[in-house]
Amino acid sequence: MATNVSDALIDRLGTWGVTRVFGYPGDGIGAFDGALAEADRSGDGISYIRPTHEEICALMATAHAKFTGEVGVCVATSGPGAFHLLNGLYDAAMDNQPVVAIVGQQGLAAMGTAVQQENHLERVFQDVACYVQTIVTPEQAGVVIDTAFRTARLRLQPAVVVLPHDVQAMDAVEPPEEHWVSRSSTIPASAAVTPPEEELRRAAAIINAGERVTLLVGAGATGATDEVLELAARSGAGIVTALRGKDVVPSDVPHHTQHLGLLGSLPSLHQMRRCDTLVMFGTNYPYGEYLPASGSARAIQIDLKPDALGTRYPTESNLWGDAGATLRALNPLVEQTDDLSWQEQVADEMAGWEREMEAQALATYDDGANPRRFFHELNARLPDDVIVTADAGTTVDWYGHHIRLRRGMRGDLSGRLATMMAAMPYAVAAKFAYPDRPVVCTIGDGAFQMLGMNELITVKKYQHLWPNRQLVVLVMHNDDLAQVSWEMRTEDANPVWRAAQDVESMDYAGYAQLLGFRGVRVDDDDEVAAAIDAAFAHDGVTVIDAVVSRNVPPLPAHISAEYAKNTAVSLLKGDPHGVDVVKDSVVAMATSGVERVKGALNIGDRGDD
Repeated sequence: MATNVSDALIDRLGTWGVTRVFGYPGDGIGAFDGALAEADRSGDGISYIRPTHEEICALMATAHAKFTGEVGVCVATSGPGAFHLLNGLYDAAMDNQPVVAIVGQQGLAAMGTAVQQENHLERVFQDVACYVQTIVTPEQAGVVIDTAFRTARLRLQPAVVVLPHDVQAMDAVEPPEEHWVSRSSTIPASAAVTPPEEELRRAAAIINAGERVTLLVGAGATGATDEVLELAARSGAGIVTALRGKDVVPSDVPHHTQHLGLLGSLPSLHQMRRCDTLVMFGTNYPYGEYLPASGSARAIQIDLKPDALGTRYPTESNLWGDAGATLRALNPLVEQTDDLSWQEQVADEMAGWEREMEAQALATYDDGANPRRFFHELNARLPDDVIVTADAGTTVDWYGHHIRLRRGMRGDLSGRLATMMAAMPYAVAAKFAYPDRPVVCTIGDGAFQMLGMNELITVKKYQHLWPNRQLVVLVMHNDDLAQVSWEMRTEDANPVWRAAQDVESMDYAGYAQLLGFRGVRVDDDDEVAAAIDAAFAHDGVTVIDAVVSRNVPPLPAHISAEYAKNTAVSLLKGDPHGVDVVKDSVVAMATSGVERVKGALNIGDRGDD
């Protein structure tokens, strides 16, 4: 029986299905933390995971939502603790994930009086949260927490509950039947929205009229793999996935050309240039330069977020609905085609791209191991139930180009926000959600030095809870913020500025060993496969310190004239790594296909042949 507001809220969390929260304590949330501890001692508690920083708490809550489909929950104290959550909550907001943050506040009498750590938290969280509310009375507590969960689930956004310190310890009350008091429901609303049949028939007619149909699939279609594949089979469509939708469509589907864009494949780019019908679902793909030219393709969009419909391309049909439910209603209306020539063309080109990716991975460089080699060998050895996380930077280039997720595998990263360092809290959250599955974290040395290294301390603290302790952390050690270095060259025609770009070198394998983990340093291409084999043979944590070249270019699918020109200008200005950049780029280009060489030299048509 709940005795105070904190007890009542914890009971309510359990009713909403919460079994785990990611928190960091402080006096502003102290009474609530005390109630969590008391519930834990009684055996009825929610699992409380305390990482090394509040930002990690929020990123873990976001990752929990991504990997489980549940609402992620994070808890922090007032003032600085609350502020530290913001980056992780923006990750949830920008990738459409339901997260509830419970943050402390000074007592009610202190609000607006500028006492220590008292801030206008509702104003602070107003931009990131779809719902933010301070609980000021016990009668209000239930409806606020219920509204936060319901709103987060339906709008797929973070919600924030502000909990003043004195309110946390007030006596719990049942909401009375009186004016201004709400007696709220803990039953979640269904999100299985399906458009009207008339709209579905209009969309099906557009697909049926197409001869070269392409599906652009995002993470919003998670759980609808079979429905996506059925639509492709009926319409003869090729499939492109947005980066976060990589695990929605199995990699062994031959007409799945992986993702699109700067980090994408050339077959995906060609699909967009050549298709006559585009069906987008579960994605708000933001890079319009990679979509078909206006008027060249008829387009349909399916999305549960109504504000995403029709914002990226002049679509002819916009279907507001859940991807799975909508496809189950749409597929029977799509005629079975017997013309698979477009699908076969897509599959044939993808086979060629895979040969190019292998050649890129097997190339050798004089100034360090090939970073692609690690991802190529890793991909060949991924266990069937693995979960892979990737970080921002060149790590995600190699993840996109070389990691192929088969059915049953999962993979994710910070998408639209693309925050550095998310790969580590994502990986650790995945281990908590699925403690019997192996997890691989791929991360750059710059991101690892931010807060990623700290999370090995969290792993040391909690690994005994995991039946399968296998966690592989692949650190791309190039002493450089490499993605930004390449962006300086290719986007702004500036040489690398070492004061900003250099990452202080350290012994990452040795650091892992200090914590009692297995650490191995690899600086030779010929040692990569054995190191990954050993990591997957070890029932524990392995940190692979991958010493790689900082100058291997993350070549885009199409190398524009501007890309090539800006790179040349940056080198002429005196790039400190200019000689190695030229050498490594020549090696990389020697393994590239004809289309990319033509693009780099600005020769001929960039289009269809």
